[in-house]
Amino acid sequence: MQTESALGALAALSHPTRLDAFRLLVQHEPDGLSTGALVEASGLTQSTLSTHLAVLAKAGLVGSEKRGRQQIQRARIDTLRALMTFLAKDCCGGRAELCEPLLAELTTCC
Repeated sequence: MQTESALGALAALSHPTRLDAFRLLVQHEPDGLSTGALVEASGLTQSTLSTHLAVLAKAGLVGSEKRGRQQIQRARIDTLRALMTFLAKDCCGGRAELCEPLLAELTTCC
């Protein structure tokens, strides 16, 4: 990931509604959630949520697919992984032992 892409992803996630929506989508991987379920969970109107989803999609954090009559929103885990790697790539000045707590915490999330 390049700096410009990382900045775009971080900017997209810097809004509370978008961060909440993205985290909810990550929790529902690999199946994703319908736009309707996201609207219900967020309490927003569909048009407002769609605007937020468009920002996340432009940053490469969310993708959508049509399943029957539903639009399914999914977190782009590859982009999340690239962003996390970008942020931690030069972790602690090359002293890997200082990053071990971070790595341990990430491995317990699954």
